[in-house]
Amino acid sequence: MSASDPLLDSAPKGGTGAFQGGVTLHPDTAAATAQPIATMPVPDELVLPLSQHAGAPAKPVVAVGDRVLRGQMIAAADGFVSAAIHAPTSGTITALEPRPVPHPGGLEGPCFVLASDGADAASETASGPRDYLHTDPALVRSWVRDAGIVGLGGAGFPASVKLTAEADQQVQTLLLNGAECDPHICCDDMLMRERAAAVVEGGRIMLHVLQIHDCVIAIEEDKPEALAAMREAVEAADDDRLKVKPVPAVYPQGGEKQLIQSLSGREVPSDGLPLDIGFVCHNVGTAAATADSVLRGEPLISRVVTVTGNGIRTPQNVLVRLGTPLHQLVAFCGGYTDKADRLIVGGSMMGIALPHDNVPVVKSTDCLVALEPENLRTAVDAMPCIRCGECAAACPASLLPQQLHWHAQSHKRSALLQHNLFDCIECGCCDVVCPSHIPLTQTFRHAKARLRLDDAQRAQADVARRRYDAREQRLAQAKVDAAARREARKAARAAQPEDPQEAVRQAVARARAKRKAKRKTSEQAASNETAAANSSTRPADSDQ
Repeated sequence: MSASDPLLDSAPKGGTGAFQGGVTLHPDTAAATAQPIATMPVPDELVLPLSQHAGAPAKPVVAVGDRVLRGQMIAAADGFVSAAIHAPTSGTITALEPRPVPHPGGLEGPCFVLASDGADAASETASGPRDYLHTDPALVRSWVRDAGIVGLGGAGFPASVKLTAEADQQVQTLLLNGAECDPHICCDDMLMRERAAAVVEGGRIMLHVLQIHDCVIAIEEDKPEALAAMREAVEAADDDRLKVKPVPAVYPQGGEKQLIQSLSGREVPSDGLPLDIGFVCHNVGTAAATADSVLRGEPLISRVVTVTGNGIRTPQNVLVRLGTPLHQLVAFCGGYTDKADRLIVGGSMMGIALPHDNVPVVKSTDCLVALEPENLRTAVDAMPCIRCGECAAACPASLLPQQLHWHAQSHKRSALLQHNLFDCIECGCCDVVCPSHIPLTQTFRHAKARLRLDDAQRAQADVARRRYDAREQRLAQAKVDAAARREARKAARAAQPEDPQEAVRQAVARARAKRKAKRKTSEQAASNETAAANSSTRPADSDQ
């Protein structure tokens, strides 16, 4: 979901951010950053999806009717790529049922429903600092996993997985991403201003877990307050392993691949990971949550969310408990304006439009944007492609969006793969610069989904084909075995005497032998029964 042309401040900046393409967008964060982070009261009811992260959904460890305390684990990580869920406050689990989750189609997912008791009583297991410097890194990583920490930049990938460095991959640098390039998101900006020390301490914990000695905190140049706060916190920590580096304010500078290229000049391989070239990338919010979990024993039960857009009466950043319904969060920020038309979660450029606001805040909810109609494009705005090439110049992944668009329209699978469709990061730069207002990003998302569906159907067809082939092999083998048995019977008959009378005599002899054996068995059984009867009627011997 990309916003309209007013956000575009200048022409595409090919290479301005030290990576190919990108655009310079006019930020719309002044209102939301004009006041400190507000803390929203705990609502009466919280809705906690079991899947708030990338990977497998969490596995429930409490039941309906149980009373839980703040910070108590209510669902455990189910698999390596998964994350635990904790109670954001004390209260009673009233249901485990399907509820709407943040999804453009309004889909539902299994959710715990927690009725708050108003006490906000803490669990004993959710308190107490720990000395990580004198603790085995693997154990510290397990603390992060048990705390349910995930990437708070929007992707929601379990943090403990990224902190599992393979010995043969030579991780060299921890990169803390503070580059918020979306024109509306500023929750990390405010977090770095107000909790810079926690971000620094989280970075030091991650360095200890990874056993490396280089951490770069990247912040965009248009965030002077955050840069100053982080530099002061690094200086106070007196740790030469940490460095603060400003980066150009070019969208999508916040993409980890683009950020790595800006800082190092090295490009993450196609279909590769930052780990492939020695980087591990975490969001600054993830670092602060890591510090809270390790130093204060606090699992991830709340996060800072930017609530903004010209459809919100009082834009601001809010510290909110996970599971809080979005409509209550909007109400806390003054409610909608009269002309609010579209609600987007995740930022105006890469976020998704929601059909309604009856969904909860989850771990990956970094921003909620309400826009009025003048900030939106509609399907009727799209016009035919004029082959201007602006989309290719703006693409930070060095793709050819116009080619991908044509191939997606005709669903040419091989051509889409040849043009590296899955390297598209869905940043929306091509949408912003397209003079024909073609919804390119939406087209690419649909094309990816269709290719994945094709792959799934092809895999199912392969399974069916293998089962059919196996059945055919079984039937063929059964025919071979039956033929072998027939041949064996023929051979046995061939071994019998050719004289028919002799064959009859042998058959009669076999029958007589069977009858004789049967008669002998019957006589033996009768003899045994008689002996047993006689034994039972014989008088017992007397001692006198």
